Amino acid sequence: MKRIFYWLFAALFGIVACTSKPSYEVKLKITGASGKAYLNQRQSGKWIKLDSVDLVNGEGSLKGAVLTPEVYYIEVGKKGNNLPVFIENSVITIEGLADSLWKAKISGSKIQDEYQVLKDKLETIEKEGGKYYKQAKEANDGGNKAKADSLMAIAEKSFMEVEKVQKNYIKTNPASFISPFLLSQVYYEMEADTLESYLKNFDKKLESVQIVKTLTDRVAKLQKVAIGQIAPDFTMASTDGTPVKLSDIYSKNQYTLIDFWASWCGPCRRENPNVVAVFNSYNTKGFGVLGVSLDKDKEKWLKAISDDKLTWTHVSDLKFWQNEAAALYAVNSIPANLLVDKTGKIIARNLREEKLKETIAGLLK
Repeated sequence: MKRIFYWLFAALFGIVACTSKPSYEVKLKITGASGKAYLNQRQSGKWIKLDSVDLVNGEGSLKGAVLTPEVYYIEVGKKGNNLPVFIENSVITIEGLADSLWKAKISGSKIQDEYQVLKDKLETIEKEGGKYYKQAKEANDGGNKAKADSLMAIAEKSFMEVEKVQKNYIKTNPASFISPFLLSQVYYEMEADTLESYLKNFDKKLESVQIVKTLTDRVAKLQKVAIGQIAPDFTMASTDGTPVKLSDIYSKNQYTLIDFWASWCGPCRRENPNVVAVFNSYNTKGFGVLGVSLDKDKEKWLKAISDDKLTWTHVSDLKFWQNEAAALYAVNSIPANLLVDKTGKIIARNLREEKLKETIAGLLK
């Protein structure tokens, strides 16, 4: 009888063990941290807090379960101090310092270990590029522009190599849970067809990963503002508060550049003189610009318009990255622009530097 009971117990225990739900535990050991630690996720451009724990002497643990391994973010201390971590159903330990969370040691996740190898390689390349960038800046400050340009070219080549390595990994590892995260680092200027081709190459098991869902939604948005489509109309307040309708602007010009920018955006401010030069040369021939600012401080926005001599019409809802026009046009990095004709048909996207001048010169001969 005892023997029968033993086997029944063993069988029951075996069923319970086999059906036990996989789970994770993230153990935090963050020296100098206090208050709460949060588990965040990026969903459709927004930060979502999924869990939290009160830290005691910098220690605490977060527990749960994931359907598929993917990137989450541990936030400790000041807002925005997020550490990306690949979480899978295992025991994961994060050890580090609150004031340099990005240096924290992460163990217990096989996917994180794989990513760390790639991350180390990318950081080596970035460090090399940073060295030449610093030297280029010093040469430029010293008045040696030729040397500065030469060094900057080397720096930019290194930074481009980082993206090349990331894209190559994505293409050659379509079933890796690391690939969606890497795609989220390099997709910013991809058109709908290019981004869609990367997503279609992914293994089916990645379809439930949040980043893949977000980027799939982005493809749909980009297709609505692709070359050949009619630019979605919108109305937004000008610098004096007067409502300005996009279609009222482009219908008055042969070609109109919808230019997304902001006073706080360094690359935007560096591109502004180029837009000014093209506008001044071709405005009388039918070229117009509508500036759409992602600013949140009106005074800074107005000052940048004045300082950079941007004499065309400007609009903004002062909602920063939540700018409604930017959302409509799937803009999540700036500078960004679209060129439309008199009917509102989109004929080009993201024209910068010489490409803008060449395009407008060719259209308005």
